[in-house]
Amino acid sequence: MADRGIAKAFVVGHPIAHSRSPLIHGYWLETLGIPGSYERIDVHPDSIGRFLAELPRSGFAGGNVTIPHKEAAHRAADRLDEAAELIGAANTLWLEEGRLVAGNTDAYGFAANLDAEAPHWKKGRTALVLGAGGAARAVLFALNEAGFGDIRVVNRTLSRARELADRFGAGISAHGWEAAGALAADADILVNTTSLGMGGAGGSPVDVSLLPDGAIVADIVYVPLETPLLAAARGRGLRTVDGLGMLLHQAAPGFERWFGTRPEVTPALRARIVADLEAHK
Repeated sequence: MADRGIAKAFVVGHPIAHSRSPLIHGYWLETLGIPGSYERIDVHPDSIGRFLAELPRSGFAGGNVTIPHKEAAHRAADRLDEAAELIGAANTLWLEEGRLVAGNTDAYGFAANLDAEAPHWKKGRTALVLGAGGAARAVLFALNEAGFGDIRVVNRTLSRARELADRFGAGISAHGWEAAGALAADADILVNTTSLGMGGAGGSPVDVSLLPDGAIVADIVYVPLETPLLAAARGRGLRTVDGLGMLLHQAAPGFERWFGTRPEVTPALRARIVADLEAHK
């Protein structure tokens, strides 16, 4: 904790200039009238170990961790929460009696976004997840927690999908990319965790005409807000969920850790971030 009771927090990555986290947390600090600060810190991978080791003496209450430091934060922590332990990466850090604790709020953010935008999503039991990277791990954790019993992970490199299936255990199956169409036929939810569609490039990674009429289609990409996948799904009349809500909701637990108040994800906050995205097209 900083002097005079003013909490300081940060987001660390490399590069970091593009991060919207300061806008999100700055908005909450401003609207809630909390005298705190939240800053970007660019740390090269060669120096992240030293940065994390010095955190208990830094004056920071904690912070967020983004690419490429999420695994390093996981390794450096004195204690992990359940999500960080299973996902194998951390995005939120805080201190408990001088010890560094690491959590992962990406799974929470994904689930909270669906709660807000597709409230009946937990009634589903079959999920198709595109991609097998770090974001896919968070999505699998959330789907498992929600009770999905049949989760199909599709990835161009089958061995990576198998690693995730082995990590998360029963109910997770691994498949090559060519199987996506057949696996979509009875999927209650389709989640894209790959970079396909980022910047609006490329088409939809899956033919959405193969999905059932009641399927939910979610994309963790938020630039653009409506990816080719979401546009195709919306055109078919399916419920769609963009990636910006996940970014906003994952920020809330960390803010509460550092500043002592649970913030709300509101339309006004979303509008502020959307305006920034539009300004930087």
